[in-house]
Amino acid sequence: MSEKPIKVGLVNLGCPKNQVDAEMMLDKLANAGFQLETEPGLADVVIINTCGFITSAKEEAIENIDEFLTLKKEGRIKKVVVTGCLAERYLDDIAENMPDADVIAGIGCDGDIVELVQKALAGETVRCKAPKDQLPLEGGRKLYSLPFFAYLKIAEGCDNCCAYCAIPSIRGRFRSRPIENIVEEAKRLAADGVTELVVVAQDTTRYGLDLYGEYKLAELLRELCKIDGIRWIRTLYAYPERITDELIDVIASEEKLVKYLDIPMQHCDPDILKAMNRPGSGKEYKALIRKIREKIPGVVLRTSLIAGFPGETKDQFKKLAQFVRDIRFDHVGCFPYSEEEGTKAGAMENQVDPDERVRRAEIIEQEQDNITIAKAEKRLGSAVTVVVEGWDKYAECYYGRSAAEAPEIDGKIFFTSSRRPYMGEYLQVRLTDMMDIDLLGENAEDSEAEGLAGETEA
Repeated sequence: MSEKPIKVGLVNLGCPKNQVDAEMMLDKLANAGFQLETEPGLADVVIINTCGFITSAKEEAIENIDEFLTLKKEGRIKKVVVTGCLAERYLDDIAENMPDADVIAGIGCDGDIVELVQKALAGETVRCKAPKDQLPLEGGRKLYSLPFFAYLKIAEGCDNCCAYCAIPSIRGRFRSRPIENIVEEAKRLAADGVTELVVVAQDTTRYGLDLYGEYKLAELLRELCKIDGIRWIRTLYAYPERITDELIDVIASEEKLVKYLDIPMQHCDPDILKAMNRPGSGKEYKALIRKIREKIPGVVLRTSLIAGFPGETKDQFKKLAQFVRDIRFDHVGCFPYSEEEGTKAGAMENQVDPDERVRRAEIIEQEQDNITIAKAEKRLGSAVTVVVEGWDKYAECYYGRSAAEAPEIDGKIFFTSSRRPYMGEYLQVRLTDMMDIDLLGENAEDSEAEGLAGETEA
């Protein structure tokens, strides 16, 4: 009688780039004969792929590690493996404070995940650190997301060295993948049923500069649009100073490229941006937004902002709030500044009070909620294409997203349907109402059928 396979569960924390790393580790484990368990608490081995970007992310990672170490102590799981950015950044601290963790491995060890798990199962305690550029950028993946969409990581690392950010020290220098490798991966994903690609990197608009000596994102997107089976392609993390006219024109002209851009701006005041080691100004950003909106009618724009950066005065914050009101983004993520050790901003003396940072971020979020609601109200009565994500048993309706909502970060569209749509189906939903900032609607087939029935009766 053969032994039961060892079950491995994974908890993935943090950004989409980290998720791609996790999916590659899962593929290696599956190919090595491990059984992948979707409920980590029922697994023999649990991998916690951590984020270590800001304080709140670090706290979430530590809570998860503690939770599974407790399950291990109770005998409900056998081994706990810690990977990802927190492990890369604080390996020695985790080892000292959480000695019961069986494996703590920096990102350069991801390619050795099978051997690391095998060593842990053999009773070894493993602490692994390797050069960051050994993090695998190529390989198979077991999708951790819904089966019809996938993140497509086109580069790793970052060369921007923003004053508030620890990513370059955690992930290393920016390094692009070859176009042909990315396209081949996208073709494999499409063959496996993926219809939506979300292009990610720490800075997608820098793509190609290190490898080809020039920006190549526009060319890459054109190639991705040629792939059969792919319906939607969206781009996240497009830095404003590198959004070229060519990129704008490609997004405007290619049907598969959803008219959506995520542009991390962080602030609008030129002095704050300079202190952040970010180029640009509110005036330049407004000119860019005007150009994008002129060339891509109906484009959906998302940005991320930081409130309470060191030295931010009340007037500079008011300027940021007015910037949000003037631009009227479709989606905004505003975060209170997180003071990170090892960063230039973390060593600045003029830190804003932490409670004030939170208060300012909440003000920006409320300003944006008002804008989001007003924009959503204008969509009511229209029919939009929605990709079906699932059934909400509490609301007793289906839900999904239109091209205006990126997966996992923007809102949902909840809708009723007389027939049962399948996950990943694209259908027309007529928008009828709102619930907070989420939209409500009905399968347009139903409203059309009702209209035809009314005409027949008449």
